[in-house]
Amino acid sequence: MSAAGRSGIRVDPRGEGSANVETGLPVLDRLLERLAAYASFDLSLEVEPGAAEAEVAEAGSALGRALAGPLREGRGWGSGFMTSAEALASVALEVSDTPLLVSNVDLTQARIGGLGTDVARRFLERFADGAGVTLHVRLLNGTDTAHVLDAIFKALGVALAGACREKGALGD
Repeated sequence: MSAAGRSGIRVDPRGEGSANVETGLPVLDRLLERLAAYASFDLSLEVEPGAAEAEVAEAGSALGRALAGPLREGRGWGSGFMTSAEALASVALEVSDTPLLVSNVDLTQARIGGLGTDVARRFLERFADGAGVTLHVRLLNGTDTAHVLDAIFKALGVALAGACREKGALGD
């Protein structure tokens, strides 16, 4: 568990994409499993049960804190485009002393799995703060909320894979 006693997390950025996620929110669990698969990270995350908004915020913070070191030891920047059916999302990130989320995605009126889905914004804001990154998320196409979220988390996984890659690795 973290110092706050709210979450336990282990991330191996050089893993194979396996995930064991228990946030108490099945929708978020599935999205984080997708992120881990597309980042090729091994991820184990458990968040103490509580209010849904608090669980989302703690999951984002915990993942960000866990990746802060690998992002700084690695290349420190990455980007990715991913699809999910009709949805197309772009994510770009870079290590920063002034963490920030910039996004054109507004899901305040959408609901998925019984949750208000601007929980995705809350997760991404807390992730950016915890990781110390500037995070740009763009939805280029998409109307189905489940597909939009899936595309965003897959693209975030691809961007994180690039950002945690060793400095000077092939393709830099």
